[in-house]
Amino acid sequence: MFKKGLRIVMAAVAVAPLLTGAAWAAGQITVIVNDPSNPYWLTEGNVAKATAEKLGYTATVGAHKGDTNTESNLIDTAITNKSVAIILDPANADGSVGAVKKAVAAGIPVFLVNAEINQEGLAKAQLVSNNAQGAAIGAQQWVEAVGDKGKYAELFGSPSDNNAATRSNGYETVLTQYPDLQKAAKEVANWDRTQGHNKMQSMLQAHPDIIGLISGNDEMALGAIAALKEAGKLANVKVGGFDGSPDAVAAIKAGELQYTVLQPVAVFSEEAVKQADSFLKTGKTGAKSEKQLFDCLLITKDNVAKYTAPFVLAQ
Repeated sequence: MFKKGLRIVMAAVAVAPLLTGAAWAAGQITVIVNDPSNPYWLTEGNVAKATAEKLGYTATVGAHKGDTNTESNLIDTAITNKSVAIILDPANADGSVGAVKKAVAAGIPVFLVNAEINQEGLAKAQLVSNNAQGAAIGAQQWVEAVGDKGKYAELFGSPSDNNAATRSNGYETVLTQYPDLQKAAKEVANWDRTQGHNKMQSMLQAHPDIIGLISGNDEMALGAIAALKEAGKLANVKVGGFDGSPDAVAAIKAGELQYTVLQPVAVFSEEAVKQADSFLKTGKTGAKSEKQLFDCLLITKDNVAKYTAPFVLAQ
């Protein structure tokens, strides 16, 4: 009886460190995205949540919809709920700095995805698409579709998001190499499909002879395509997108969208949670730097069949 009891005690001692480690690593991870009505941000939240749960955490997903006050309230909730980490797609490059500071002051590490803030050293990591690289490959593909002469228009994303300017500047760098291409109009449509539709309508009225539209994201591009269809001009105006959304892929298959630039949101959303897990367990993210760029991929009619899941392109 003594030996049997001793074996039970020893087994309990052996298991105890494992239980302690699991309890220490577990907890709630709060995921905050922009607007899940956009499939890009929906995927971002779903992947982050699923990854956190796979690693043994509980996870919640909230949305600020680009509003810094809502974002601040979601951070307050995460603090109240004693979240062990926050995965945040910031609402504003400048305006979200305060929210991140508040979380850090409460002892909660923050990992940014998709968009950056204009201050380093606060978040443990900032994981974003390589927007300059993506814009360059997109603009080159756009020229192949549209040609190197004629008038074109551009739809610009949200001015408070650094990604909008990075993509627009990337387009400009490529397209200005073709002196016979003239940018006739540029409108802000805030990443939104409805705004893309309305701005395309007004640009068409002012510039009925444009031959192409280059867009900062897929939602604005899809709105523009709807407006072009209504005007009976889709055959004359080539449209390019950016994101790699399922609807954009369907539009490529239908011959309505020339291409989209896939942002690997499924990849870096998963990676952000893994880095949070690593930091909670070891004090280190495992990454070489705070800011991390993930290269984009071009989707055209030639490789669209390799699109295997939302924002995933088989290599």
